[in-house]
Amino acid sequence: MRQFPLEMHHVAPGRVVEWRLRSTAAEAGPTGDPASRKASFNQDKHFSVAEESRAADDPVASWVAVTFEVSGPLDEQALAQSLLSFVRRHEVLRCAFLRLAGELSCEPFDPAELALDPEHVGIFATSDLLSDFLVERFKRSIDTLSWPLFTMGAVLREDSATVYLAFDHIVCDGMSMPIVVREVMTAYESLCRGEDVELPPAPSYLDFADEQRRRYLSIDAGDERLDYWRSFIERAGEFFPRFPLDLGVEPERMYPIVNEASLLLDAAETEVFEKTCLAVGGKPFMGVLASVAVCLREAGGPGAYRGLMPVSERGRGAWTDSVGWFVNTMPIEFDASPGRDFAQVMASVRAGFSEMIGHVDVPFVRAWELLAPEEFAARAWPYPVNFFSYIDMRKCRGAERHDDWRPATHVWSARANGACSWFQRDADGMHMNSLYVDTPAARRTMCDFQEALRLTVQDVTRSGGFRRPIALTAPRRPVQTPLDVAAYARRG
Repeated sequence: MRQFPLEMHHVAPGRVVEWRLRSTAAEAGPTGDPASRKASFNQDKHFSVAEESRAADDPVASWVAVTFEVSGPLDEQALAQSLLSFVRRHEVLRCAFLRLAGELSCEPFDPAELALDPEHVGIFATSDLLSDFLVERFKRSIDTLSWPLFTMGAVLREDSATVYLAFDHIVCDGMSMPIVVREVMTAYESLCRGEDVELPPAPSYLDFADEQRRRYLSIDAGDERLDYWRSFIERAGEFFPRFPLDLGVEPERMYPIVNEASLLLDAAETEVFEKTCLAVGGKPFMGVLASVAVCLREAGGPGAYRGLMPVSERGRGAWTDSVGWFVNTMPIEFDASPGRDFAQVMASVRAGFSEMIGHVDVPFVRAWELLAPEEFAARAWPYPVNFFSYIDMRKCRGAERHDDWRPATHVWSARANGACSWFQRDADGMHMNSLYVDTPAARRTMCDFQEALRLTVQDVTRSGGFRRPIALTAPRRPVQTPLDVAAYARRG
């Protein structure tokens, strides 16, 4: 399972059917019941940005989607039943959001009131036409301020089908996508066999949000739990760590994005890369982060790496199988100055990560609101921010079936003012997906950076460490090494 742009996904043509979620309570409209649940800090900020953007006639838009494959003729009734059971199971998917007295309220609909209405969209004769439809469908159907906050459908063929679900971020995160695939396909296959569906407990994200708010709503800027953040800000000089390379952006301006993905290492190379990282006391994600830091430095960035890193809040227990936005975002800092070899930089990454994890309890949005209130009032991060994310998809529940289901994650945003990169490892290797501003400077910068990073992790794999100089004097490749997403979709 990997993440790449939906436009890159080769979905074979076929007949498209969608299932519209309907509720009599939704038709009556939210009631504003004082007993309604309260949204999480992440959800509240996300919804506020949507409200403010809509009021300024400058709407923002984004979605996260998942696609996966079904072998054999699709049983439409069984799939519809499994999709409805999935929505009923996760309370956050049944919520309408409403602003009440300054706080964001979540009003879950009764599972028994929910129904799915099938809609036969049409037949698409080519993959290009189908791709265009899906891209536009997701853009137009996902609206933070309107329920439901996701869309569900499938592309049917005589001997197979591709299922798709697209969500607003307010109800899920990237790690929710493997849960979607596993639950829907487990239920579907059980129904097709005439068996009862058995799934582990999935506590409500709204319970998590309630607990989080009770713990952190009352803290102030002087709370000792913010000491790590304050120390980071003192050294960095500001709350948000800047992306250190030139992207050619103007202050307070948003830009269309470039969304691209490529392969960094194949499966065999990734195994060697992991062994190299373990040999110096680190993990693969630390090796990738160390490589990123050194590439940024050699392209003109500072020797001290500072960036934001998303951290899962699911833990090892209760929330493992729950859909929701279980992500905290934390600053990480370590030494990647000139002259340090791979083992030394990895030791710095390990120390920086350990320090970060020791202070991961305070929610990012709460720290942002308390320590950078002027920037918190804005609708976007103030400038290009250094951001790093890594997920080993092989560790997700259901990963043993990914070769059958061929799941893929797709993210999209209408506009941005910086760059974000996500790294994923799966059975086929190490992959990179980057979203960044569409400016001439950003295209040059990101092309150079991505090529330098690819050669750097390859150097680590082949030589056991960094070689000098790292690829920045190498000829620029006119085309990146692509993901073979067509073969990925067809396999199984």
